[in-house]
Amino acid sequence: MSAGGIFRSHDLGSQDRSEAGATVPTADAAVRRAYLDHNATSPLKREARDAILAALECVGNASSVHADGRAARARMEAARAQVARLVGASPRGVVFTSGATEAAALALHPAVEIGGRPKPCHVLLMSAVEHPAVLRGHRFSTEAVEVLPVDGAGRLDLGALDEALARHAAAGRRALLALMAANNETGVIQPVAEAARLVKARDGVVFCDGVQAAGRLPLDMAALGVDFLSLSAHKMGGPQGAGALVAAGPDDRTPALIAGGGQERSRRAGTENGPAIAGFGAVAGVARADLATEAARLASLRDALERAVLAGVPDAEVIASGAERLPNTSMLTFAGLRAETLVIALDLAHVSVSAGSACSSGKVGASHVLSAMGVPEARAAGAIRLSLGWSSTRQDVDEAVAALQKVVPHLRSRAVRAA
Repeated sequence: MSAGGIFRSHDLGSQDRSEAGATVPTADAAVRRAYLDHNATSPLKREARDAILAALECVGNASSVHADGRAARARMEAARAQVARLVGASPRGVVFTSGATEAAALALHPAVEIGGRPKPCHVLLMSAVEHPAVLRGHRFSTEAVEVLPVDGAGRLDLGALDEALARHAAAGRRALLALMAANNETGVIQPVAEAARLVKARDGVVFCDGVQAAGRLPLDMAALGVDFLSLSAHKMGGPQGAGALVAAGPDDRTPALIAGGGQERSRRAGTENGPAIAGFGAVAGVARADLATEAARLASLRDALERAVLAGVPDAEVIASGAERLPNTSMLTFAGLRAETLVIALDLAHVSVSAGSACSSGKVGASHVLSAMGVPEARAAGAIRLSLGWSSTRQDVDEAVAALQKVVPHLRSRAVRAA
């Protein structure tokens, strides 16, 4: 995806991280760990913690009309504005949810309204590398779903999209496209703006999973041309259990997933989680201010990590190394090894990484993302994801590389002895 005019950089400052690697709590506070699993969850930022604690000290339900309720409402609306600014949207388009999974389920429904008018969608198109929350969490019937192929780098095949749109349009079917901004496993950036132009030319609707890109790349909903965007607080250093569905227009909506009271303009019932929303707003504000410098810092760390691994570990490979990727994400594969064995061995060496999506932990077999990319099973089986974030330091990178240089040869020699 071209960066010009869509993923824009902001020339703003960054926060101090001089002691970040030492102050982030770990599984065992007595042992320093290198945490390289920010795509699963990022440690809570100080700004989020402070906002959460301040909100917890205050009484009041945001739906109450008295002074305490109005104060709670004001805190929540301030957070709504911060989240909206992060993605170039109107605050009235932001619906707070329990997370991005709920946001995706809320968005992906046939009964879409745009500008307050019905715009029913008859078919759901999605790329083969979408997050499980999209692949399995939508509210379309099975026969109304079509999965589209990706190329060898994991990018949506725009030709296949155009063909599908033409075929459905000829049959009188309007399409809703679900396409992530960036992949959670490989970090590959998707051609969202280009895909959205094709969909809009056929009068369709576009949903974008912005979870991994938000706070790591500048997102602008208008420039991308999407109607709905999902976000998650804890990927940016906010609290777990807070997310949002952002609509391009204040009257763009789908049927409520949770019915009841009139909260969130009747789009999501239930008393809002005020403290978590306050923390979400705080990290959204920090992420927007810190975007350009943080992206450059993470890209430098990621590149140093990949250079060191490729130079120091035989038969290592970076998945989708030639594609445009998130600055913080590296998926590495090691010939002859199993990812789950590597993850456990690195954990014992005090390095936290993952074998793919945290939402698919415990799975056996190749990643659906790598399978869709055509990565051979022998390579896919040994793929692990290392993802950096706000607390990451060069020391974390160096320790991860040193661990891999010891662990990989050891596991290979053990495998040879066992054969």
